[in-house]
Amino acid sequence: MLSKSQISLLTSLQQKKFRREHGLFLVEGNKSISEFIDSPYSIHTIYHTYGNAPKMLNLSQKINLQEISLNELQKVSLLKTPADAIATIRIPQDSAIDVSNLQKGFSLVLDGVQDPGNMGTIIRTADWFGINRIICSDDTVDVYNPKVVQATMGSLARVNVSYTDLRTFISKAGVPVFGALLNGNNIYTTDFGTHGLIVMGNEGNGIRPEIQPLITRSVTIPRVGAAESLNVGVATAIFCSELTAKTFK
Repeated sequence: MLSKSQISLLTSLQQKKFRREHGLFLVEGNKSISEFIDSPYSIHTIYHTYGNAPKMLNLSQKINLQEISLNELQKVSLLKTPADAIATIRIPQDSAIDVSNLQKGFSLVLDGVQDPGNMGTIIRTADWFGINRIICSDDTVDVYNPKVVQATMGSLARVNVSYTDLRTFISKAGVPVFGALLNGNNIYTTDFGTHGLIVMGNEGNGIRPEIQPLITRSVTIPRVGAAESLNVGVATAIFCSELTAKTFK
């Protein structure tokens, strides 16, 4: 049975300030929770309904398990139809971005992406295409927002997401910087090479003006129809697909 303090904690983690205060974030559903069990993340507590404890064989970490009723799960869940479990997971300490690792493959850079669904989709897409580094501007949506975490479908467990001042970071990166802009080179004829940064901009405003001079090559997805713009999650998927396609040619 959940105590009032536990209910208060779990519901408070829907807000960024309380996630930071407690150093915890929420993951819902056995499938997503299981992804974090076999990851560098540290699980604090798993609250599960009767008979729905996640399978946890050969665990190296001690995890608190607590059985709760479906009614209690509904009180703390953000989902209209709650799954089978909800977990609190410890937020890892911020670490400096290792610039030397940028020479190894591609990294996504998100400049002011605000929508949690877009953020979650981008993380899941990066995981699909084997990109495990995402660097975000400080005003990009919090990766531990429950809606972001839910949209990643467990991929957050495998993709490293960092926040920093992009202008300073990019200027010191020392690798090619490709920016998604409307007036860029055709993505389908662009030679991306073997490594670099792929900068994706804000849903409404694109890449901010102070970042654009740092881009070494502007790239665009050619428009054939009449749509004004592409969703940033969709555009990122196309970029990731093109980066991967080059490795199979």
